[in-house]
Amino acid sequence: MRKEGGLDLIKKAISKLEVKHKQHIAAYGEGNERRLTGKHETAGINSFSWEVENRGASVRVGRDTEKEGKRYCEDPRPSSNIDLYLVTSMIAETTILG
Repeated sequence: MRKEGGLDLIKKAISKLEVKHKQHIAAYGEGNERRLTGKHETAGINSFSWEVENRGASVRVGRDTEKEGKRYCEDPRPSSNIDLYLVTSMIAETTILG
């Protein structure tokens, strides 16, 4: 993702996250239904979206990432009370191994 052509890999990873949205949300911490309302720069808990520089999207791609065609994306959906090991393994399994 951080090398030339990485944006294509980022888009593929995001597509994989979209397919498993409900499974990931279920593991992304308690109380997310109160936090992920679709208001106040959050995505709605029941929908998935991604966009460049949109803090209201489920997954955000930075403007520099789009411009350079490589770098990273951000998934702000996990809350602070997650099981870090479980969520990290889910994201890796979905985006890298899946």
